Amino acid sequence: MWGGDPELDLDGAERWIGDWQAGIEERAARARALSSRLADVTATAISRDGLVEATVAASGAVVDLRLDERIRNRPAAETARQVLDTIGAAQAELVAQVAEVTTDTVGPDDPAGKAIVASFRARLVPPRGEDDDASAG
Repeated sequence: MWGGDPELDLDGAERWIGDWQAGIEERAARARALSSRLADVTATAISRDGLVEATVAASGAVVDLRLDERIRNRPAAETARQVLDTIGAAQAELVAQVAEVTTDTVGPDDPAGKAIVASFRARLVPPRGEDDDASAG
């Protein structure tokens, strides 16, 4: 049925299983390394005029927001828009860093790595055109 020496086929099967297991262990080690590296990623953005600085954690949540005292001279609506734009820029930078860390850790073609980057992008970067009115000015 196998068309060959059963002992050789068994040896081949054992080698295949060993290679398969080693591949799984290697992918698991890379996934653990990626998880650890991603947990430490943060990103900071500063508004063009330097009045707003926002830092986001790996989750995309704002962990620090600094406003220059000169911001008091601006209308509240402008300040609010600038704060949101700066947070958005920090989140976009976070996605770029996630992509870089993921590529460095698991490679550019890893399906799980691509899914992780896509997930961050979907959560944190609005589609083009959706926030055009908010970013004008």
